[in-house]
Amino acid sequence: MKEVDVFFEAIRSGDEDKLLGLLNSNPDLVNVKDARGFTPLIFATYFDNEVATKILLEHNAPVDVKDASGNTALIGVSFKGNVNIAKKLIQSGADINAKNNNGTTPLIFSATYGKEAIVSLLLELGADKTIKDNHGKSAYDYALEKKFESTATLLDN
Repeated sequence: MKEVDVFFEAIRSGDEDKLLGLLNSNPDLVNVKDARGFTPLIFATYFDNEVATKILLEHNAPVDVKDASGNTALIGVSFKGNVNIAKKLIQSGADINAKNNNGTTPLIFSATYGKEAIVSLLLELGADKTIKDNHGKSAYDYALEKKFESTATLLDN
């Protein structure tokens, strides 16, 4: 198995010792992408792996690199709903208004999937709730459409 494959498997499985060993021997691994265009950081956040996310950020993983769909790690975690990971990414400089290839922002994703805690966090930190995606819809529009009433109320103020 190639080193990159072993590295991504260590992230997926949460093998902290293996992950640290690989990063210590080859720090450039934080910049590789898998076949789908996922960076190690996007991959770690996709699997809700807080430990791997922390390790990757400590090893200078770039926070706003996009995958093949244009998603950053924060965009991805915004529909998964892990507030702790979202906070870590934002503290590390993640763009709270980043857009993917469809014009979807972290706020739009979190509203669409009913992740109210992420919506609140993003709004507290100044996320732009007026941004519309490529379909002309805002986070508020999606919250209404999906009947997430309390989320819509947050976005309507």
